[in-house]
Amino acid sequence: MQLPELSIRRPVFATVLSLLIVLIGVVSFNRLVVREYPKIDNPTVTVETRYVGASSAVVESQVTKTLEDSLAGVEGLDVITSISRQEQSQITVKFLLSRDPDAAASDVRDKVSRVRQRLPVGIDEPVISKVEADAFPVIWLSLSSETMNTLELSDLANRIAKPMMQTAPGVANVRIFGERKYAMRIWLDTDRLASYRLTTQDVEEALRRSNVEVPAGRVESLTREFNVTTATDLRKPEEFQDIVVRNINGMPVRLGDVARIEQGPLAERYSVRYNGSEAVALGVLRNSTANPLDLSKAITAMLPRIRDNMPKGVDIEVANDSSVFIEESIKAVYATILEAAALVSLVIFFFLRTLRASIIPLITIPVSLTGSFALMALFGFSINSLTLLALVLAIGLVVDDAIVVLENIYRYIEEGMEPFAAAIKGVREIGFAVVAMTLTLVAVFAPLAFTPGRTGRLFAEFALALAGAVMVSGVVALTLSPMMCSLMLKHNPKPGMFDRVVGRFLESMSRTYGAMLYWTLTAFRLGPIHISRRWLVVAIMLLAAWGSVQLFKTAKTELSPMEDRGVILIIINGPDGATLDYTSKYVNMLEKIGRKYNEFDKFFAVVGNPTVAQGAVFLGAKPWGERPKSTLVLAREMMPAVASLPGVMAFPITPPSLGQAFREQPFNFVVLTGDSYENLAKVTKELQDEIAKNPGIVSVNVDLRLNKPELSMEVDRDRAADLGVPVDTIARAVETVIGGRTVTQFKRNGEQYDVVVQADAKGRDSPDGIEKIFVRGKGDVMVPLSALVHLKEVVVPRELNHFAQRRSVSFTANLAPTYSLGEALKFMNEVSARVLKTGYSTDLNGSSREFAQSSGSLTSVFVLALVFIFLVLAAQFESFVDPLVILLSVPLSMVGALLALKFTESTLNVYSQIGLITLVGLITKHGILIVEFANQLRADGLTALDAVHRAATLRLRPILMTTGAMVLGAIPLALATGAGSESRRQIGWVIVGGMSLGTLLTIFVVPTMYSLFARKGTPGPNMTVFDETAPSHK
Repeated sequence: MQLPELSIRRPVFATVLSLLIVLIGVVSFNRLVVREYPKIDNPTVTVETRYVGASSAVVESQVTKTLEDSLAGVEGLDVITSISRQEQSQITVKFLLSRDPDAAASDVRDKVSRVRQRLPVGIDEPVISKVEADAFPVIWLSLSSETMNTLELSDLANRIAKPMMQTAPGVANVRIFGERKYAMRIWLDTDRLASYRLTTQDVEEALRRSNVEVPAGRVESLTREFNVTTATDLRKPEEFQDIVVRNINGMPVRLGDVARIEQGPLAERYSVRYNGSEAVALGVLRNSTANPLDLSKAITAMLPRIRDNMPKGVDIEVANDSSVFIEESIKAVYATILEAAALVSLVIFFFLRTLRASIIPLITIPVSLTGSFALMALFGFSINSLTLLALVLAIGLVVDDAIVVLENIYRYIEEGMEPFAAAIKGVREIGFAVVAMTLTLVAVFAPLAFTPGRTGRLFAEFALALAGAVMVSGVVALTLSPMMCSLMLKHNPKPGMFDRVVGRFLESMSRTYGAMLYWTLTAFRLGPIHISRRWLVVAIMLLAAWGSVQLFKTAKTELSPMEDRGVILIIINGPDGATLDYTSKYVNMLEKIGRKYNEFDKFFAVVGNPTVAQGAVFLGAKPWGERPKSTLVLAREMMPAVASLPGVMAFPITPPSLGQAFREQPFNFVVLTGDSYENLAKVTKELQDEIAKNPGIVSVNVDLRLNKPELSMEVDRDRAADLGVPVDTIARAVETVIGGRTVTQFKRNGEQYDVVVQADAKGRDSPDGIEKIFVRGKGDVMVPLSALVHLKEVVVPRELNHFAQRRSVSFTANLAPTYSLGEALKFMNEVSARVLKTGYSTDLNGSSREFAQSSGSLTSVFVLALVFIFLVLAAQFESFVDPLVILLSVPLSMVGALLALKFTESTLNVYSQIGLITLVGLITKHGILIVEFANQLRADGLTALDAVHRAATLRLRPILMTTGAMVLGAIPLALATGAGSESRRQIGWVIVGGMSLGTLLTIFVVPTMYSLFARKGTPGPNMTVFDETAPSHK
């Protein structure tokens, strides 16, 4: 006894089976993690090294290159990039998705330790962390106060907020922006120093002598002991003022005589503003594989405790939280699921016309969706945008099998059979088709699970979630649905008004279609010649195939559509050598531009990161339902005003999707060489000139700049030796006066802070200040530096970049609304072929790299999906011809999907391509229904032409029901609004366009091709009976 018949005869068994699926699914759902995307973050490890006083060229040659050569052999490496800045080396090692993050970090530590002895002596220890070097915080907190200055706020952030936040799961680091650390600032008056015949070295030695804290030991007797502490350290500015630097002619010269002492900020090279007020910001960086949603929730839950520990008058607010978008987009998909379920219910009710009948296929929706949660938990998946999108599509899919079973049983009941007998006969007749349709859809998604890289991981979760729901629906359609049909369906001798009108309409439509199909399948006479009309259908099919190819070639391509993520980030790059005040002035201008738009309610600016000439302004938009314009539209509207600011280069960015870096622009083209940076700069200029001719590539930014102003100081070594001045004395004097030198430390509230000696602002505001510095020579002679050094102005690189261990320059840009990433990369490849000479090559990074990798894999996945379906169908039908007939419907759906993308101005991207592959499985279901039933009728004695005509006419209603359910189920996706709607619309329009036009053409093409290719015998297993006892031939 087969499973469907067993379920009809044992209703409790069928009910318990479905209840078990639901129970396991509900338990699994509560254990699933919520994320924005599947776990698609490549393990990333960063090596940061500081080399105080070194130029970017020295850092590149002595630190970065040495470390890169060692790291190149790490297992599972994808790409190494590095930035060599003044005093700092940053190396980012990105690994393949399959690599374990902890093992990767361990391997990097091992490789760094091997070459540690080859690095310069003066470097700080390399810091290795599982986070990108220029990673962007997931959540920003703003600390502001009307009663406290930024020094006090920075102190609170360091002592209270930061230690608490670092305990949250997934936190890699908490960075403080706009920080002002306490320091004892010794502002030297170089003229007064010279008048007292003192040098900076004298001041430093006096500080070290006078500000010491050493353990003094114990006083011990036979019966008691005392610890001895020495109060020899200094803590207040007044105490530092009284330090005697030197006695001159019996008179003490105190530090207060030659310097101004104050307790002030260590450095003022960062600035943060929140809603127009000065603030201090804490940016929380996540580990490269941490879940941003979990991290954000943990920090938000911690906020009340942090507030309780803060003094009164301190306001802590969330300045920017990238997880808000994630939460809102997932809520929106849940709402879409409900909308799709409601629309599918209407379709089913329209066709079946009774509530009792409509309940049967609708029951499969909750059972199948909850059943898919169990499979997701089994494979370690999460609830994310992709798996929820799969469940939205599943709503239209899972009812298909139940509809087909119900419609076939209902047809026999209408013909007068008893419900029990009709259920058994109907499910026997249709059971094979249900299994075939289920396996076909699973076969479509099988290749997706093996796609490599990030795109493959995205596809795998989407595919397996959808395939899981379909498999559960197949089980339900063969167990619960026929059992419910046998108990709930009955012939209605007195149908109501609605029932009669819709019934007559459907019967009329079936008759009309039957007549049209008969006309299509027959021939007409043209004189003595009989011409078959089937060739007209063949011509339409070929035209559709040609149209699909042409539309595919001309379609615009990108990695993923830009999304309204509720924030616009304006990047600002000032001229090299600009000060913090200069950059801040333009940041204020950008804030004013943002305030002209009512759609923004948060204004958050960070100046001085990574250099004082750079900054970023966050314009936080109101919730999606409270504003008429998307951030994409707003960014385009403000682009002219932002780009026209004189004196800086600024451009707005809407953060990308698919887990790309927050400040990542879609276009990221890299030129690599072993040549010098000077020659690379010339090539860069040529490429920039070519890019400027293309209006589609806008806001172009180049990371190679060789124009940072610098003063080069050359020491006259012979003269210095004659005057008895060591070169290191000269260097240290300049470092102290110009750069500031940390000499010792002081205590404040139990914390240690630096004592920094530096010239007052008037002594270092021009190059002449260096020449006024005095050092001591032979015989206590005071020698001015003007006699020992020569100054000249030069330009140096701001930073030196490597990509894959070679010198590189990266071109990053935004794209015009009508220009796609595929077009931009094609243009750059053509330009590079013309401009670049031998020794230069190109590569891609960021979104562009992911786009290139995904494009090739998706084409192969599409071909593999067709091959898988063909083989599965061939095995089921025991024929190589029938699967070919069924698959001829694929180009028909493709042309509809591509037309829908063209008319809605959408692109070919990850989401629309997922929709296209899904469409292959959906459209073949129609062909399976027609071909399988036609084979049954031929087995009963009908000719191929009569069999396919009758099969197509009788299967029209279930085909239209399944198409209607699928199309209306996808309508909420196609018309989606709110967070993440741009991506959902792509899949929605592909399904709506492909299924609508594809179904219309399929119901004529499949019968036509079946009649042309049908074999004389009915396909199926060889059922010949033989007698094993019969004598063999001699």
